[in-house]
Amino acid sequence: MKRWSKTLAVTLSLVAVLGVTASGQLGQILKGGGIAFLVSNFGKDINKALNKLTNTRDRTEDYATKVVPVLSAGQGTAVGAVQVMGPPAAVDRVQAVAQVEGNFRALGVRIRALVPVETRSITNIKRVPGVGISGLLDIKL
Repeated sequence: MKRWSKTLAVTLSLVAVLGVTASGQLGQILKGGGIAFLVSNFGKDINKALNKLTNTRDRTEDYATKVVPVLSAGQGTAVGAVQVMGPPAAVDRVQAVAQVEGNFRALGVRIRALVPVETRSITNIKRVPGVGISGLLDIKL
């Protein structure tokens, strides 16, 4: 019985240490998964709400709009969502927006580029020309 108690104590201690260490990563995973879930399931509704807010038609022969996730180029996880706008054929190709960050040290400025891309993977980024960002979504999880 003592051996079992020792094993249980060591196991619980290890789980506690790992839990504290991994809690930040787990939060990021849950947040990324939550954003991906929201955009996948409610993207069309969010897009309609943004278009209503800005008095924009959803789709014409000249342009279309769509809500897609923002992927962090460093991690590949969903970190937000945006509405993209451009020619309908180009917007249809957009699957996500890659977020690339950098610093302009001379001025102390942080730079963030949002690039519409054809895949939800950051390993093979292929920009979709002619499409821009027309709305940013703040999603609290």
